[in-house]
Amino acid sequence: MPSFFSNKRLIVLLVSMITMVAVVGVSMKERPYPTWPEKFLRDTVGFFQYMTYKPARSVAGFFENINEMKVMYTENERLKENLEEHAKLMARIRDLEAQNESLQQLLDVESDLTDYQLRPAEVVMRSPDRWYQHVTINMGETHGIEPNMAVITPQGLVGRVKSVSQLSSIVELLTDGNRNINVSAIVQGQEEVQGIIEGYDVEREALNLRMVRMDAPLEEGQTVITSGLGGVMPRGLFIGEVIDVIPDDYGLTQTALVKPAANIDRLDYVYVVERDFLPELDLSEEDEEGQEDEDTQDTEEEGA
Repeated sequence: MPSFFSNKRLIVLLVSMITMVAVVGVSMKERPYPTWPEKFLRDTVGFFQYMTYKPARSVAGFFENINEMKVMYTENERLKENLEEHAKLMARIRDLEAQNESLQQLLDVESDLTDYQLRPAEVVMRSPDRWYQHVTINMGETHGIEPNMAVITPQGLVGRVKSVSQLSSIVELLTDGNRNINVSAIVQGQEEVQGIIEGYDVEREALNLRMVRMDAPLEEGQTVITSGLGGVMPRGLFIGEVIDVIPDDYGLTQTALVKPAANIDRLDYVYVVERDFLPELDLSEEDEEGQEDEDTQDTEEEGA
């Protein structure tokens, strides 16, 4: 302490402080042209500020970029989740639209086929390895389903009931290539042509209408319906349209390829057609007519 506050050093310290205060006071004044010491001091300070600011800004920018990348990654993950949810939602909407369309078509076909007793059913199981052979519906013996009943969609015939359990049934499709299902059919036209739906051409995606006589007039676009013969299928169920005609190898009969009207690949809802259903007759009118005939006959006998 005594060495530091000696007279010379104290004087130097006071002079330095006064000088610094003077310099600060002079530099605080607003002047368009500062003195050269001020310029030198400003340039020196600016240089060192520039040398320290640039690396600091780079480091700060690096960490800001890392934070932005984290935010972008989080946002990207959230957008991916939203996109997946959107895709699931769209798939669900399309599925509901398809179900709605199928149900609406079922309502339409129910109003068209008033001559048949129809039982709506839902396809609950379909094996991929037997896609074109069988489907299982949620209606069985408890619901009045019996073997050999025809099964249709709003577009047309798809097959028949093969076997029945209490609460479900197996439906054999027309596209079963094993020829286990034979359906007597008619090709509509100026002349009705009889044939048998038997087998499925996988390459042409068409049913085979066999046993058609060689001179029968067949053309593309003719409609094919069930004939009602055989006691299995009722008459008038739409099967499909003729797309080609092929003579057999011996020239005795010809085979018509029939494009199925029903979409076999998509079977969500079907109708089971009751085989033994007959339209109800208005017996009261018949009784009245019969009574009128008897009265007329009695009047004629009395007149004679």
